[in-house]
Amino acid sequence: MKKMIIPIAVVSLALSGCTSAQLQQAASQLPQILETSGLGQTQIAAGLKEALQQGIDKQVVNLTKTDGFYNNSLVRIGLPSELQKVEKTLRDVGLGSLADEGIKSLNKAASNAVKEATPIFVDAITSMTISDATNILMGNKNAATQYLQKSTKTSLYTKFNPVIKSSFTKVGADKIWSNIITKYNAIPTVKKINPDLTDYVTQQALTGVYTMIEKEEANIRTNVSARSTNLLKSVFAMQDKK
Repeated sequence: MKKMIIPIAVVSLALSGCTSAQLQQAASQLPQILETSGLGQTQIAAGLKEALQQGIDKQVVNLTKTDGFYNNSLVRIGLPSELQKVEKTLRDVGLGSLADEGIKSLNKAASNAVKEATPIFVDAITSMTISDATNILMGNKNAATQYLQKSTKTSLYTKFNPVIKSSFTKVGADKIWSNIITKYNAIPTVKKINPDLTDYVTQQALTGVYTMIEKEEANIRTNVSARSTNLLKSVFAMQDKK
């Protein structure tokens, strides 16, 4: 069996937040965990890629379904702070249904945009190095999500923003919010508003995507039954021993 080369970053990630005694104990155990696992570095990388793909398949894809954002309390997009007063005012004057329609339209636009995310995620997963994978496995509980976020956030924003802008027209959000803001701005004494809803929904859509990936990562890390393949079971068994 080939001995595994343990990157310094692995040790630092795995040992973060420990006492001095715990650091010494973990430092002595970590090489043995990796050495005796029976897995090569290539298999570790494949397992982490599989875990990320499972997160995308099981969680992110659900966001693209009808009302995928709106019906998910973890990621449902509410109104930005400057529009919360608008919402309250509309409800106070009997236009609560219009406020509801406006919120739902923002969530529909986000669901449409997330459909464009898969190729970007695939590129990020494919580009994961062996060193990346080992660091992720022995790192923090959301290390895989953090890797994906760092690798994809800029590209996803660039992709999402025009799609969401287009989606506003597709789902009628542009007309709904034009109507809402026009009605609100026409109310005497209120401060006129003109929020950038495209940027806001883009940012919220990104947050929602990473939230759901993190949820699946946590499930795989803590729930043995969530490790749906032999490779996932073998790879994350190493994490269990750290």
